[in-house]
Amino acid sequence: MDQRFANWGVFVLLSLTWGSSFILMKIGLEAFTSYQVASLRLVAAGLALLPFLPKALKQTPKNKLPVIFLSGLLGNGIPAFLFCIAETEIDSSLAGIMNALTPLMALLSGILIFKSPFRKEQLTGIFVGLAGVVLLFTSKGISANHHWYYAFLVILATISYGVNISLVHHHLKGFSSIQLGSIAMFFCGLITFPILWFSDFFPQFATANAPWRSLSAGLVLGVMGTGVAAVLFFLLIKRAGSVLASMVAYALPIVAVGWGLVAHESINWVQIISMLIILAGVYLVNLASKKGH
Repeated sequence: MDQRFANWGVFVLLSLTWGSSFILMKIGLEAFTSYQVASLRLVAAGLALLPFLPKALKQTPKNKLPVIFLSGLLGNGIPAFLFCIAETEIDSSLAGIMNALTPLMALLSGILIFKSPFRKEQLTGIFVGLAGVVLLFTSKGISANHHWYYAFLVILATISYGVNISLVHHHLKGFSSIQLGSIAMFFCGLITFPILWFSDFFPQFATANAPWRSLSAGLVLGVMGTGVAAVLFFLLIKRAGSVLASMVAYALPIVAVGWGLVAHESINWVQIISMLIILAGVYLVNLASKKGH
């Protein structure tokens, strides 16, 4: 019972952390380019986990480093840029809703790439959750998203997330979350820092109207939404399985609606029903995962 409670605690914390990342990206984009926001996010995450890096490298076999680097790119590097580019044309709530494709992509990549067995009940839970996401999406409408085709970049990001979830589950399950997170994020930060260095990012802070608000959003996005979240995500995959971990994506639209309430946006009964359906999907997949153990 304690283990189950702890898993759900990590699930809720991760949902809140990641669910807030979409609005933080939007604030970052007020002053920076999409490439700068993505790079700032990854560099900040790498720096936040830097104290854990030396020990992690000592404990990690050299032949596993390329797999961890690949995991960092698939789970953080590539999606960070795809989401930021997408959010230059679509709103943050739509990006959060589209992100709920991740569980389906994780299950499909596990079956197609890693030949994973699966239970019919898991598929049922995923599609119930996805139905809730579709209902939530249609209740919000796309009238404010004239460049809705940028959402395809979000779909590519969910494919990247899905493949990474399966990769970690099959090839990196024996490593600690701090170990994987610190190495993966250091690598991502290292290869993206030149984007900040060779762009006009740093000179902006020598002016009277330095974009501190966007910088703060980018730093929180990196430290919490990427660094801490990466560790929590690896932990959830290890303790509760890849499918329940990927179901975090279904809770993100709920957090997005929560941010809407804070901003005094209206919420209707269709959105409330959508959230209940999403939670039902999370429960069904969790139940199926436990039966499979």
